[in-house]
Amino acid sequence: MSAEGLLCAIRDGRQLNFREQFRLTVLLSFPAIIAQLSTIAMQYIDASMVGSLGANASASIGLITTTTWLFWGVCSAAVTGFSVQVAHLIGASDFEKARDILRQSITAMVLFSIGLSLLGVIIANPLPHWLGGDESICQSATNYFLIFSLFLPVLQVSFLAGSMLRCSGNMKVPSILNVLMCIIDVILNFFLIFPSRNVSVLGISLYMPGAGLGVEGAALGTVLAELIVAILMIYYLCWKSDLLRIVGNPGSYRIKMPVLKNAVKIGLPMGLEHIAISGAQIALTIIVAPLGIIAIAANAFAIIAESLCYMPGYGIGEASTTLAGQCRGAGRIHLMRRFGNITVISGMLIMGLMGLVLYVAAPQIIGIMSPVEDIRLLGVDILRIEAFAEPMFGASIVAYGFFVGIGRTILPSTINIVCIWGIRITLAAVLAPIMGLKGVWLAMCIELCMRGLLFLILLWGVPSMYRFKN
Repeated sequence: MSAEGLLCAIRDGRQLNFREQFRLTVLLSFPAIIAQLSTIAMQYIDASMVGSLGANASASIGLITTTTWLFWGVCSAAVTGFSVQVAHLIGASDFEKARDILRQSITAMVLFSIGLSLLGVIIANPLPHWLGGDESICQSATNYFLIFSLFLPVLQVSFLAGSMLRCSGNMKVPSILNVLMCIIDVILNFFLIFPSRNVSVLGISLYMPGAGLGVEGAALGTVLAELIVAILMIYYLCWKSDLLRIVGNPGSYRIKMPVLKNAVKIGLPMGLEHIAISGAQIALTIIVAPLGIIAIAANAFAIIAESLCYMPGYGIGEASTTLAGQCRGAGRIHLMRRFGNITVISGMLIMGLMGLVLYVAAPQIIGIMSPVEDIRLLGVDILRIEAFAEPMFGASIVAYGFFVGIGRTILPSTINIVCIWGIRITLAAVLAPIMGLKGVWLAMCIELCMRGLLFLILLWGVPSMYRFKN
């Protein structure tokens, strides 16, 4: 049976055996994993291309990476406040009301993202200085962040359309379009980052035009790829989606207070969590910055490389959100908890395997992104420290996605905030002067293991998380 058929079985109240539950988990997770991997591949390619320009170019992007993640996280949290409501309504087979919330979310997200974009433009110039960046990299970092900020409304629309499609059970279209975005980004980067040059192909010298924009070219390539995919994503959602198509189904785009309140109730804890966690990552950047340009670049490359491990976890987490949300809407609490167990255990196993790959292949992974020997050696050491944390990190990622799906975000968000500030930042501040960058990543490894343990306790040992009002 297809994923659509199995999701219909949930909404119709039909029984699913374990094989069908596992099959549905795989069918939803695989496209989501591909989408997540394509997203990180785009960052990996950007880093590799920019890395060939030298340590300063790499450090200029690495310096503001955590801040771009802060804005991404806030955009994602704002979208989730609406998409979880839509998932519950689809689970209850109330498609008309689901489309009504989609219309309201479009209005809300356009207004929200414009305000966020203006904030980014305002702080773009002083941001690298606030983060303790060396004067030699501040201007490039400012330009990169400014371009990123100007295109935030595009990113927000893409996030909204992708999240709505996934909550309806359609993982394939966002996955395909994210892969397309990666391909477009590579092509655009090839022409925007590097100057005009002769390229040898099969022994034949070819003239290749280029803009020679360096770091700024990497930013432009990424946002233009996002723009193309955002247009395609919103077109499919509004014109083609079987469950959520709003073109031909007229309705009001005016935001209604009950819907907005529910969106804030779900999304605000996540938004505050993203701000707190990204703030902690920025604090880590400040801790790392005095260690020098080599440490900044190695840290940035290692973060991107490690993402290859945890993106599968986020893909399974998205599937868990969809399954939990639709089961919750259909009132099938027992089945919802079964899916929680299946997705969390699957996430731990896959990320454990990815951690093993990360440990073994660390020299090759870092070597692709930077030709600088000192950066490569340091990057390998810190990646191998982090590899041991991957299974428990997987537990926290997927369990968090599950709790988002059932609309319980306050306690999971609190755990994330307390762990990253109370354990990671504290230990990193103590260990960095003693062990350098290795101490920072050891602190991260310890914190992720503790966080995973707490999420497993929350999933399996706190019955009150599954009590709902009718």
